[in-house]
Amino acid sequence: MEQDTAGLADEIAAVLAEQAVPVVRVSARDFLQGRSVRLEYGHDDPDSAYDLWYDFPALRREVLDALLPDGRHTYLPRLRDPDTDRSVRITPQPAPPGTVAVVDGRFFTRGDVRDGFDLVVHLDVSSGALGRRLPPEEAERTTGAWLRYLAEDEPTRHADLVVRFDHPDRPALRTA
Repeated sequence: MEQDTAGLADEIAAVLAEQAVPVVRVSARDFLQGRSVRLEYGHDDPDSAYDLWYDFPALRREVLDALLPDGRHTYLPRLRDPDTDRSVRITPQPAPPGTVAVVDGRFFTRGDVRDGFDLVVHLDVSSGALGRRLPPEEAERTTGAWLRYLAEDEPTRHADLVVRFDHPDRPALRTA
């Protein structure tokens, strides 16, 4: 599922770049908490997936707030390698004023992160489609976290755009 959302974010970034908009591409997957934090309560715990999976303060500090007009105009495209679970040692990258960050990931209408974005697109996925697209080892954790997110954060209410994403090859903008 992350590949689908990353592909859509790549396409959006490419369109912006074609329009001469300075753009950086970032994935929340590169801002995960360490494995010891994420999995402290077990591999299948949905509350851990919701509460502990992503390092949203770091994403805000190193990308979103850094690109604000009064920000430092350098950003970190990655904080942690999700495969090795190690910090990525990279130099902050320059970003000219007006740079747009296109970020893919989950849970962006949460109260602790949504105001860091100028525009949030919620990809609305039915539980059936979610179940078909998740690897079996992620199903319990991710589905539970997603259902909690839908109930607590009401992403269709807080997102600027809602896209029906049951079929990634044909996303559909939802209206009213």
